[in-house]
Amino acid sequence: MSKRITKHTLDERLEAVLNVMEGNCSIKKMAKQLGVAPETVKRWIAKYKGGGVAGLTESKTWKRYSPQLKRKAVEYYLKEAMGVQKTCEKFNISSSSVLRKWIKLYTNGKGFKPTSKRWNNQMNKGRKTTWKERIEIVQFTIANNLDYHK
Repeated sequence: MSKRITKHTLDERLEAVLNVMEGNCSIKKMAKQLGVAPETVKRWIAKYKGGGVAGLTESKTWKRYSPQLKRKAVEYYLKEAMGVQKTCEKFNISSSSVLRKWIKLYTNGKGFKPTSKRWNNQMNKGRKTTWKERIEIVQFTIANNLDYHK
């Protein structure tokens, strides 16, 4: 999910992608015309190839990936040495930074969890404490040699 607002409409992005793909304009020239980085135009092309016009629409939700897809994508990247961008295109991954994060987890021996947008709100549950109660809690913790982080 993106918090930024794109300054190019869907029609502008589609027109740019089609012009480049039909050979009417180079990626570099199109990027300069639109005032974006060439990587942005390349990303639009990859999204168009992966999902058509729907791939170019601005995402309003988090994209979820299964642990199996994550593992397949990372193993493909490590075995085939095709590069991050090509792997993202093959597995329809939203961003190269997402794949890089998975690679780091995989090579460090950490497992993959299902993608989730839910936040842990444990700290927000419970009642508010007064200033006096907080002082008492701190004094009790120090007096009994307790771990105040827990």
